[in-house]
Amino acid sequence: MINVAVLGAAGRMGTTVVQAIEAADDMTLVAALDEGDDIAQASQSKAHVAVDFTIPSSTEANVHALIDAGIHAVVGTTGWTQDSMARVDEHLKERPDLGVLIAPNFALGAVLAMRMSAAAAQYFESVEVIELHHPDKVDAPSGTARHTAQGIAKARADAGIGPSPDATEDFGNGARGVDVDGVRVHSVRLRGLVAHEEILLGNPGEQFSIRHDSFDRVSFMPGVLLGVREVGNHPGLTLGLDQYMSL
Repeated sequence: MINVAVLGAAGRMGTTVVQAIEAADDMTLVAALDEGDDIAQASQSKAHVAVDFTIPSSTEANVHALIDAGIHAVVGTTGWTQDSMARVDEHLKERPDLGVLIAPNFALGAVLAMRMSAAAAQYFESVEVIELHHPDKVDAPSGTARHTAQGIAKARADAGIGPSPDATEDFGNGARGVDVDGVRVHSVRLRGLVAHEEILLGNPGEQFSIRHDSFDRVSFMPGVLLGVREVGNHPGLTLGLDQYMSL
């Protein structure tokens, strides 16, 4: 049995994670922590793995505390930067037995969409990303969209392909979205949405669209459980659930 602590347990995602852990035959929920709770409780509860769905301002400190406590971490909180991930990577050198997974998205379909878009990007002249979420989301663009755009940009750079053509000279602030490594990303915030992403790829005379829709937070749970089961087998820092999948 894997002893699991959930950080951010009272939040929208945290509540669903708690339910998924409790329903899993090979896991035991040993701590459900939220704002104001001491992370030391995760260690005191003998957790093997902690799942973090808190907020961007606290997630890095949480992960460092978990490393100090000798607990593997599965992180779904967004807002990570290259610098913050580098600090975690450096900290893990002190505990080579521990694994930390930071995943922009836990929906298996979203992971596949990211991988498929990177594979397809070198064959199309133009590519843009649209992400659509509920209006309570605090960051834009989403971590998933950033990760998608970064994967696309790397694939195009490796293939020697330049940026998408764009002759726009006159546009309002933000009209062309945000530039993520040369890939334009557009964010929509609308009541009724959960988590959605569409990657648009175009050539003369054709368009290829890859779209993923999460209609309920339960769609993320198979990926979260996969992360909990596998993080102990992958020491060090891992970015992206796809690294745990046979793709």
